[in-house]
Amino acid sequence: MASLNVKKGDQVIVLTGKDKGKKGEVIAALPKDNRVIVSGINLVKRHQRQTPSNPGGIVEKEAAIHVSNVAHVDPKDGKPTRVGHKVLEDGRKVRIARRSGEVIDR
Repeated sequence: MASLNVKKGDQVIVLTGKDKGKKGEVIAALPKDNRVIVSGINLVKRHQRQTPSNPGGIVEKEAAIHVSNVAHVDPKDGKPTRVGHKVLEDGRKVRIARRSGEVIDR
């Protein structure tokens, strides 16, 4: 199983599907399924049972999207980019945007 290249908190852009072109932040990464959950992307309606703390009814929430359908947003120009890896002088291994060379990791 390969690692995902995307982590929780990353800014991504959707490449295909009904939400093509939309940008969002990764809420959760699911490496076993090769999927990610992105805020505001791939919204589905689900019927929620009523509980004392929850009114119930039909709620909209994000569903998982395959990781191949999203790409990182380049920090410099906001366009989709692939991810590379680089070791800095201080020994830290960081992810970089292939498009501009900018460091993606915070």
